[in-house]
Amino acid sequence: MDQSKRYCNFALNEAQLIAEGRHVLCAYIFKPKAGFAPIATAAHFAAESSTGTNVEVCTTDDFTRGVDALVYEVSETGNGDWRMKIAYPIDLFDRNVIDGRAMIVSFLTLTIGNNQGMSDLEYAKMIDFHMPRALLALFDGPAMNIGALWRILGRPQVNGGMVVGTIIKPKLGLRPQPFADACHQFWLGGDFIKNDEPQGNQVFAPLKETITRVADAMRRAQDATGEAKLFSANITADDPFEMIRRGEIILETFAENASHVAFLVDGYVGGPSAVTLCRRYFPGQFLHYHRAGHGAVTSRQSKRGYNVLTHMKMARLQGASGIHTGTMGFGKMEGDKDERMVAYMLERDSADGLVYHQDWHGMLATTPIISGGMNALRLPGFFDNLGHANVIQTSGGGAFGHKAGPVAGAKSLRQAFEAWRAKVNLADFAKDHPELKGAFHSFPEDADALYPGWREKLGG
Repeated sequence: MDQSKRYCNFALNEAQLIAEGRHVLCAYIFKPKAGFAPIATAAHFAAESSTGTNVEVCTTDDFTRGVDALVYEVSETGNGDWRMKIAYPIDLFDRNVIDGRAMIVSFLTLTIGNNQGMSDLEYAKMIDFHMPRALLALFDGPAMNIGALWRILGRPQVNGGMVVGTIIKPKLGLRPQPFADACHQFWLGGDFIKNDEPQGNQVFAPLKETITRVADAMRRAQDATGEAKLFSANITADDPFEMIRRGEIILETFAENASHVAFLVDGYVGGPSAVTLCRRYFPGQFLHYHRAGHGAVTSRQSKRGYNVLTHMKMARLQGASGIHTGTMGFGKMEGDKDERMVAYMLERDSADGLVYHQDWHGMLATTPIISGGMNALRLPGFFDNLGHANVIQTSGGGAFGHKAGPVAGAKSLRQAFEAWRAKVNLADFAKDHPELKGAFHSFPEDADALYPGWREKLGG
């Protein structure tokens, strides 16, 4: 059934829709199945996203038609793909009973819900959305971000710089004491350690025992260095009461250092409910959004779901203090330099997306967390591309793969940041900084590719 007469209105003006602020605007790349027209498929998509179905129903009235999602653009992009833009009236979206707040669950249910399984659709993927101020104001947004960590570390609240972090490796298989020992070693040179995403309460590393030993390692490292240290603890679980209990145990165990603890939530696999639970129940903790599994829908190979930019915007709305953004092609993960747009969308109060400009109207920024194959040698190029170094950077192999061990690995990361901030060539800076010099010898393939002639300067 062709529903384009009801669910398409190509006379709608995008600038006017944005100015009026009564619609969420979503842009998709889609492809109809063979034999189906693009406009009719787009109209069916909008119907399935809002008030319609695949047949006329007797319960529809004039009010219902007033909250139809409307396709306002369909254009060909090449290779059989089309772009469609849909305007969703904000009244369509579910609100909490307890406080009237908005929710990402409802946003996703409408915009990439049953429409993903339509029989006339080959695929559809959301590539951007615009959130109007009236609805944006009903999302939690972050309670804190990197500024809270800078404060704990005793740094300036503006341009406090890179937080030097790591992920203890191997991600699974360490018992409580070896894990805590590895934390202690890194903290002697670095700032921030995160649980890896699968870590929790394994039989060989019970949560209570592991956390007790890590808290002790933090105290000893702080005493030894005279510097504050940070730990991000994974509290993800299926059961919200389990998440709460884990969080409470961790805060009780860290005691006087409870403010030094972030809570890691696997936001993609745990879902919006897990993120919001942490945001609301533990508003005093840095909410570390880990996106493990997101590539199932956001990767370039996936034709359905949503892209990375959309994922990042939703994370900020939900209240992520920080979220992993990839390394923009400078590490081991898929990505390219232009993905700095993703970081800007998280950090700035006003930013351009792939399709829409988004004003955040004072919502606190979300901090980019950079991880995945980074080491000291790769950092300056990354910072040049991003334009700043106000990120949390977690190097696993980049710290523990240093030939002199994790303390030197952590110091080499900090020295790379200092060299970049001082606008000094890394190889020249390494002459007087043995840990950074050791990074050149620890990662010689990167050194050869990024710093030709380093061997003549540093030997080796």
